[in-house]
Formats: sequence, C-alpha cells, structure tokens
Amino acid sequence: MSDNKKLKITAPYDQSLISELPLMEEAEVEKTIQKAHALFLDQSGWIPPYKRIAILEKARQLMEGKVEELTKTAAREGGKPYKDSKVEVMRAINGVKIATEEISHLKGEQVPMGLTASSVNRLAFTIREPIGVVVSISAFNHPLNLIVHQTVTAFAAGCPVIIKPASTTPLSCQALVDILIEAGVPDGWVQMVLCTNEQTEKLATDPRVNFLSFIGSGKIGWYLKSKLAPGTRCALEHGGAAPVIVEPDADVEDMLPLLVKGGFYHAGQVCVSVQKVFVHEKIAKKLAQDMATAAKKLKVGDPLDEATEVGPLIRTGEVDRVEEWVKEAVDGGAELLCGGKRIGDTCFEPTVLFNPPHDVRVSKEEIFGPVVCVYAYSDRDKAIELANSLEYHFQAAVFTKDIDLALDTVQKLNATAVMVNDHTAFRVDWMPFGGRDASGEGLGGIPHSMHDMTREKLMVFRSKMLP
Repeated sequence: MSDNKKLKITAPYDQSLISELPLMEEAEVEKTIQKAHALFLDQSGWIPPYKRIAILEKARQLMEGKVEELTKTAAREGGKPYKDSKVEVMRAINGVKIATEEISHLKGEQVPMGLTASSVNRLAFTIREPIGVVVSISAFNHPLNLIVHQTVTAFAAGCPVIIKPASTTPLSCQALVDILIEAGVPDGWVQMVLCTNEQTEKLATDPRVNFLSFIGSGKIGWYLKSKLAPGTRCALEHGGAAPVIVEPDADVEDMLPLLVKGGFYHAGQVCVSVQKVFVHEKIAKKLAQDMATAAKKLKVGDPLDEATEVGPLIRTGEVDRVEEWVKEAVDGGAELLCGGKRIGDTCFEPTVLFNPPHDVRVSKEEIFGPVVCVYAYSDRDKAIELANSLEYHFQAAVFTKDIDLALDTVQKLNATAVMVNDHTAFRVDWMPFGGRDASGEGLGGIPHSMHDMTREKLMVFRSKMLP
C-alpha cells in the first residue's frame, strides 16, 4: 500500500505494518538516472576489475555475518517460510561469490586474420565492455536472491545499476544495497529506487538506459519491452506452467517428495513451481492420492515459525483468486483430493486436484498458488501436446527409468529446461534460467546475466610487420 509519499510494507501473514519507506518524487528519480549515466560516460572513473572483486568479497563477508537478520527480513516481508528463506539467503551469498569469480571470465578472443589477401598484415581481437546503465525491476518471491541476480551481476560487469524492488518486499533489497555500500561500492554505482508505476515505466524506457532486467508479470514485461528506447537490450523473466510427465515405470517413492516440495514451496508462488502433472493412467489416481496425503501433512502458517512449510500468499486478493479458480475447477468436474479452502484471509490450504477440465483457469493459466493439478493420460505424446499447448514455456520435467523415453520427452517438451527425474523448480544460480515464448526473453543465471550486461568491441591493428 502507498499514498503520495510513503510506501507501507506489511507482513503478508498477519497484515501487520513492518515499515514505511518514502516514495521518490519524479525529480529524485531523474537525479538517480543522471548520476548513473554520468558515471558510465566518465570512463576514467570506471571501477577496475580487481576493485570490484575486493568489494564483492567484502560484501559476501558482511552477508555471512547477517544471515539471521537477512533471513527474518525476507521471511517477514515476503511470507516464504523461515527455513526456505534461510536457504535463499545462503544462495544469495553464494551468488555473490559466483559473480565475483565470473569477473575473470569476461573476456574477448582473437579473430583470425590473413585468411584472405585483403586481411593480411592485420591483428584482430575483441574485448568486452560494460553495456552501460542497467535498470532492474524485481519481483517479490525471492526478495534477496533476485536482487543479487539483478544488481550484483550488473556491478560485477562494471555497470552502474538502478534497482527497483517489488513494492511488497523492498526491505531485503535495501539491506543488500546497504551492505554493498558498506563494502565499498562508490556513490551512484548501485542505487535503489522506490517510486510509482508511472515513474518506473519512465525509468525503464529512458534512452539513457542500456539494459533492462525485468522479473514479473508477462503483461507488464512485454509492455515495457514495446516502449524501450532504440538500442536498449533486455532480459524478461515471466511466469510458467511447469508441466511434468510421469511414466508408469517412475520411482514413485523417490518422486513423491520432490513433486510435493516443488508444488507447495513458497505456497506455489514460483514461476517454475510444479503445477500440472500428467501421469500415466496406470498410476495416476494413486499418485494423486499419495500427493494429497503428503500435502495434508504440510504445516501452514506463520513464516517466522521454523516449523512452517507453507506460508501465506503475498496479498489477500491472491487468496480470493486461488479460491475462485479452485471452485471453478471443482464445479467443472475436477476431483478435490485435499485442500480447496482458505485459511483466514492470507493462507490457502495445499490443494491437489485430479483431472480438472482443460478449459478452466487452473489448467490454462499459471496458478501461482498452492495448487497442483494431476491429469491421467494414456498416450504420452498427447500429454506432451497438452503440456505444450499453453503459451507459457519455462521449465518442465519427466519421470521415467527409460532413458530413450526420457530423451524423447526432453526433445518434445517446449521448455528452456527439462529436468529428468527431478521437479520443475530445480535451479542452481550458475545454470541458464529463463522462459521462452510468453514466459520471457533472454536467459538469467549469474554468468549469463553478466555476459548480457557487457558488449563486444573489436580492435583491428594493421601493420606491415604482421604476417
């Protein structure tokens, strides 16, 4: 919530007020981009790699001393359970380490000359330079780790960066920016902005911006891309539907906890959460019932309680939406195996639906809530066709002991990544990560982001002394 001057940050679990932060006026946003742009234009002031390395190593040390504080901040403002938030904090710390190490890999290569008569007496090679001012717009569901992916990467690549966190979770971002400044980041190289949506759009589409990193809804991401200044590059990360194909020979005992964790982690508010599980009819109902049995045992509640496994949805309106979608599916013929009800105003029971119709919203859209749909199939190719029929194509999975079936399914699923015998939400921070088609453009992952935040320059020397 916000008024003209203040952004109110409330805990999604109990709606209590955590903090109030000032919203920036348009003139302040303009000063922010002026400062970043001036830093980029002044090459004499660019931070050399060895200094960036030293600053990020110091930042990582500071983060390691604040794990508990960072964990509680993220859990309270974002609603992800304490133990999962602590995992996120440790990932974020490791992400700083990955970015620090990747600085040494930002390099060019020699381009062969002398291959034609016209190219003799020449030596050519490329170098990589910072792309320029980076504007990053982030999402709520990983309030610290996403900021690392969108901020530390830019700084490590040598770019001034302006970060706009989600309005629901700005405190983790503020904590990281404060740590970076304490670690020695010079003034203006990492700036956080809190502003209105209108001002955010102006910032992202300003011609002085060279790269936009956006994580959020497809509607907003594609709109911003259409408004970018000529030459501004972008990386867009939107939602997904995360289909899973399960063959009858799958190891159910091994698979079950993976599907349950992947489906209900952070109450399903992850772009690659397990949402739609297509299971061979021989084992479909049994697997769905086993998932429901496991889901019923999950502890739902206060994210600051270390025993909590499923926390609240980020907004009360999201609880209303999920409840409406589940009711629509059940009214349409889906079998409700567990859940289906709200818990107060902020939480929703972990829910498993069996064979919901393919024309209801839980089947057609990204659910982004603690709901997993299980569909029985007899023909794997038809199941893959259904999985591919949605416009969202991000990460997918297949469970089978047959390597040929696994390879065939990997090839046929329309996704940027397919996990074999693992859930769709698997990720490590150095692997390529991102959606295709409606799910996004470009790839995240710390090394990939840093590469995208640089650009090549070719040097060609001509000399009679060269062959």
